[in-house]
Amino acid sequence: MIKLLSHLSYVAITSPDVEASVDFYVNQVGLTVVDRVDGAVYLRCWGDYYAYSVVVLPGDEPSLDTAAWRTSSPEALEEAARRIEAAGVQGEWVDVHKIGRAYRFTGPFGHTLTLHWDVTRHKDTEGDAASIYPDRPSRRSKVAGAPRQLDHVTVATSDVDAFVKWYVDVLGFRFMARTVLDEAPISVFSVLTTNEKSHDLGVVLDGSTRAGRVNHYAFWVDTREELLIAADILGENGYPIEYGPSIHGIGEQNFLYYREPSTLRIELNTGGYRNYVPDWDAQTWRPSQGSNNFYRNSVMPMSMTESFPPADGPSATEEGVPDEIRDALINPYAKHGQG
Repeated sequence: MIKLLSHLSYVAITSPDVEASVDFYVNQVGLTVVDRVDGAVYLRCWGDYYAYSVVVLPGDEPSLDTAAWRTSSPEALEEAARRIEAAGVQGEWVDVHKIGRAYRFTGPFGHTLTLHWDVTRHKDTEGDAASIYPDRPSRRSKVAGAPRQLDHVTVATSDVDAFVKWYVDVLGFRFMARTVLDEAPISVFSVLTTNEKSHDLGVVLDGSTRAGRVNHYAFWVDTREELLIAADILGENGYPIEYGPSIHGIGEQNFLYYREPSTLRIELNTGGYRNYVPDWDAQTWRPSQGSNNFYRNSVMPMSMTESFPPADGPSATEEGVPDEIRDALINPYAKHGQG
């Protein structure tokens, strides 16, 4: 089977205050503004090979407008579009800023994805932005703990297993691991990848009636020390840490969660494994094994169950996750002599 997708290339998010979000990304995270077009602001990490990896759009609520994957070839783009439409989803061909021709569709669980082959590459060749490393697209950021590049996006859905099956069957994602509750056979989290990382797409259970929500997106730093420095800098500048630093059992990454001014959650990752096994059997974890915190020495804050835009509807709790599931996720160790 032809390999369709190669890697996550950019995320486009909405913010009620675009300038506040952009100021945060530039001065606290260490991203660089590369373009402003019709109210959209395009930003990149110092190690991004393409023109941008984050787009901030005006919107009434924080949300994911689209997440984009680059395909493995021009032929793979055409084949991906064919498979999506054969699966009963009708997308459209669009022209994307500094990318060009792309295929955009809304999947069966309400998330809009953009697939493309064409790109505009970034390379600073002279002046203060040029790197002494020929392979680097630009010099390392002067902001302490600034991420090298975009890492993954984690969305929320009403049926984790069905979501995984569709994206594996139609687009060829590799299913790497999942979390099932200790108390019941309910899948609450899964990770998928298009390459050797543990994941560039995550999915969490959503009990709300709003489709297409996002839980967070993530950046990558080279070392755990940089992650700790980033946590220190954010704290010193008055931005609270939501969860971490710690290490995920699934993926084995060091993690740190915080919020940008729109309230959208951002994760910072480093470490973790690389997996090249083409016929990998997805592992099943339980929360009590430390799937979200392998050290099992702290309780996940309730706020981590929030996704964006905010939940609504009579069947949803304030966070969009049913009470019994939320309680099992927040402190899975209490019933197992660890909490």
